[in-house]
Amino acid sequence: MSTFVLLAGSFLLGAAPAQAALLAEKNFTYTCSTTDGPFNNPSITVKLSAPDSVTAGQSFNLTVAIPALTLRTPAAGDTKVSANLTATVTGGTVTPGAKEGAPVAQGQTAVPAGNVTYPIAVTATATGNVTIDPQNLTLALASAQTNMTTCTTDSTETLQVPIGTGGGGGDDGVVKYACTVGTETANVDIKFTATMPTNARANQEASFTWATQIQTTGDELKVPATGIPAGTKYFATVKASGAGVPASATGDATITGTAGQNVTLPSVSIKVKPTTTGTVTITPGDLMVGAAATGTGIIKCTAPTTGLPTFTFQVAAASASPTPSPSPTPTKTTTVIVTETPTTRTTSPTARSSKTPKDGVATGAGGMAGPDGRMFILAGSVLILAAGGGGLLMRRRAAKG
Repeated sequence: MSTFVLLAGSFLLGAAPAQAALLAEKNFTYTCSTTDGPFNNPSITVKLSAPDSVTAGQSFNLTVAIPALTLRTPAAGDTKVSANLTATVTGGTVTPGAKEGAPVAQGQTAVPAGNVTYPIAVTATATGNVTIDPQNLTLALASAQTNMTTCTTDSTETLQVPIGTGGGGGDDGVVKYACTVGTETANVDIKFTATMPTNARANQEASFTWATQIQTTGDELKVPATGIPAGTKYFATVKASGAGVPASATGDATITGTAGQNVTLPSVSIKVKPTTTGTVTITPGDLMVGAAATGTGIIKCTAPTTGLPTFTFQVAAASASPTPSPSPTPTKTTTVIVTETPTTRTTSPTARSSKTPKDGVATGAGGMAGPDGRMFILAGSVLILAAGGGGLLMRRRAAKG
């Protein structure tokens, strides 16, 4: 095995036998009208590709590679190619319609090659293969979709995608990345293993584990002589679609490495937030080792545009919010303070009987009523007089002595 050193001095790359991409793919030739539509290509070759294995009840992406095209007249403004492929799918259901592909700049007639993708849901009970039979293809500019060039296929073959264990939720696949260090690039085979959520619900964050491992079938990546600085992060970006999730999401983890050793990529946790029910499809995106998910970094690995494995999970309806128990009606306690004003009672004196002595005048109760108050007054007066007299007598005796 031959080896060479990167001029940037960051990594050692070892050339290894190339591994065939894990794809089911096939070319189909088309004859196109030269009298209608914006394009002037009498024939084109279109490549259809899908994962080499898909899972019953899951979804995958069919990639349609549209070759470079030529416009009859320069584009009136910036726009994109619009491609609409009709196909008969056995063992699954395709989401049809026009898809936007390569960009077209104002004033240009040469249109670059580009891809469009069609999601295909594999029937839950399907076995054997998903069979894709491509039919008519119409090409237009997104800015004028009614002006179409119609192409019909000359091929009688179909694309067969085996139903097995690859490509679905919890499965893994190998992707050949173009990794850049300085001015040098290497083709690195990276295996993905995803652990998809099983209880995802709308309007709630769903987290899945995204494990990446460098394979020995591609070029090797080795830690540079300076090592990987402390605090360096490994960023894994994925593309997402379905159930209202954002178009991309990124997870990160701290990465370390010893100089001269093979790079080991850590697992990361990635979160997405679906907003509706349905199927979420995740495909690998770009990878970065450095301080941020974008920029140059220490290592930058760019994902291919075709042949990507898909990983899916289902999103159920959001949990119903529990009905709050009615709050008990508060018991209102009213304290009444009663101030009782003492009632002044007037006691009526006991009525006395008054008798008039026989043959005498009315003198009140008289002797019949017991002692009269005048008796008490008389007795008191006598005592006072006696006390006064005694006092005078004592004073006189004191004077004589």
